Amino acid sequence: MGALKKFEQRLEGFVNGAFAKVFKSEVQPVEIAGALQRECDNNASIWNRDRTVVPNDFMVELSPHDHERLSPYAAQLGGELAGMVREYAQAQRYSFMGPLKVALERAEDLDTGLYRVRSRIEATADAAQPPAADPYAPYGGRQAEAWQPQVPPMPATAPAFPAVQPGRPPGQWEPSVPPAPSYGPPPPQEAAVRPMPGSGYGAAGPGTRRWLEINGDRQQVTTPVVVLGRSTEADIRVDDPGVSRKHAEIRIGSPSVVQDIGSTNGIVVDGQHTQRATLHDGSKIIMGSTTIVYRQAEG
Repeated sequence: MGALKKFEQRLEGFVNGAFAKVFKSEVQPVEIAGALQRECDNNASIWNRDRTVVPNDFMVELSPHDHERLSPYAAQLGGELAGMVREYAQAQRYSFMGPLKVALERAEDLDTGLYRVRSRIEATADAAQPPAADPYAPYGGRQAEAWQPQVPPMPATAPAFPAVQPGRPPGQWEPSVPPAPSYGPPPPQEAAVRPMPGSGYGAAGPGTRRWLEINGDRQQVTTPVVVLGRSTEADIRVDDPGVSRKHAEIRIGSPSVVQDIGSTNGIVVDGQHTQRATLHDGSKIIMGSTTIVYRQAEG
């Protein structure tokens, strides 16, 4: 069971209690939880093979309307969100540099239903120091200690005319072992990248179908780059006065991304104002007053 599903189940008791009215707001706590997971993934810093550090101080900015609804429960909801982040970090083998905190803050520039997540690494005095020096750290960490240079075998018999070593009488010659050749350190290894379980992120197979749902219409995506806009020159035309002539483009890949290409009003992806965002099945892109749903499926 994924971390987000467990988080939803823990909140079920609140739906019939104190949070009943809060959940009518467009911003759902599970959306914020998903955004915090993505914030960890996007800001993960690899220290060595055994340690990847992620932010531990999170600020969730809400519109005035949503903040007014959620602020009476900020401490309780912040604790639940922090617990979810801690479970996700354990599953992904992430570590923190200090205590984990999630706080809610009012943002006057956000409309109802939109939110923004900010994060930082706030280290305690003892955690601020880097890990103990590891000469193999650039090459994969302690696992490299298993590598040893190969020493040529010692001669089985002494030479026929052994040299007399200084300080030793004849007949007590000891063969000299040639110095071990230096092969240099083992080549560096790439850090493994783990997609979030169940999130839809990661490489898509060659048979993946992609399409966009716009106002009930399905638009197939068959090219590597798709330009969205109000102009007839756009690959997919969006008839909305709030949409620029060439507003945004979707680049298909593993994973696919959407990015603003100089629009007037910008884009909102999964509830966050952004210039560029990763897409997964079900991602919502808002341009002007139009909502576009990105879809992908195997086969």
